[in-house]
Amino acid sequence: MHIVILDGYTMNPGDLSWAPLQALGECAIYDRTTENLVIERSRGAEIVITNKVVLSQEMIGQLPTLKYIGVAATGYNVVDTEAARRAGVIVTNVPAYSAMSVAQMVFAHLLHWTHHVAEHSSSARSGKWASCEDFSYWDFPLVELNGKTMGIVGMGQIGSTVARIAQAFGMRVIFHTKGATEDPPSAARQVDLDTIFSESDIISLHCPLNEETHHLVNAERLKKTKPTAFLINTGRGPLVDEQALAAALNSDRLAGAGIDVLSSEPPAADNPLLSAKNCTITPHIAWATKAARQRLLDVVAENVKMFISGKPQNVVS
Repeated sequence: MHIVILDGYTMNPGDLSWAPLQALGECAIYDRTTENLVIERSRGAEIVITNKVVLSQEMIGQLPTLKYIGVAATGYNVVDTEAARRAGVIVTNVPAYSAMSVAQMVFAHLLHWTHHVAEHSSSARSGKWASCEDFSYWDFPLVELNGKTMGIVGMGQIGSTVARIAQAFGMRVIFHTKGATEDPPSAARQVDLDTIFSESDIISLHCPLNEETHHLVNAERLKKTKPTAFLINTGRGPLVDEQALAAALNSDRLAGAGIDVLSSEPPAADNPLLSAKNCTITPHIAWATKAARQRLLDVVAENVKMFISGKPQNVVS
């Protein structure tokens, strides 16, 4: 089997081993592949692995030897799955490999807003504590999570993990979901979206991106939130109308936002959230702990192995 990995760098920048995939066939591994090189690099391959490189209908049509596309991610919108189906090309993904890491990032952002650790450390190191008249001071409101309401949109494996961590902090959990529910904690209550936005102290997004959820967070819904509420998005950037969120933050209609994903990545320099008040932004790294990337690589290899054996798994098309 001739295997081509189009954009291997983010999954494995050098701290993991490609050996599980290399054992399955002749591997050509590229750190990154621009659109104009996809056909050239994939020509003659039976198996192509992609993370974010788009495989369009036109591209699939120009690759007659292609039999399998492995998406090294959970979301697979980078592949024209209908075109793949018509061409007899199997498409697989890697579900739920990063649930613990993404949930951890949710609380990394949230705990930043509750205690402002970085800002208080910076002020102490700059001499403010040494010159303080009291034994203690704080420059921002300090928020206790116990008793607060966590509203989760999307109760799959990640949402359920976030719910359990929230309950460990003593939080009340409400959720809204359209897809399969991954065994939410028994005390969690399912509600409608209006209730999520009006009752939650923290809103955390974990739903898939589709026509229905595009700009799920918009100006109208942000009008319903408490001014003390926080929004956390580790799902997909276009779940949020970024202009509306920036306006809500800049007008103090929302206390803060923790964002790990944006509508375009990398973002344009004029993305309104880059300059919005009270907005922490991380560069799409919730999934990227070494442990999660190792699980991702392991499942990518296992998916290929099962396809070669005639028993494909995690098939999405």
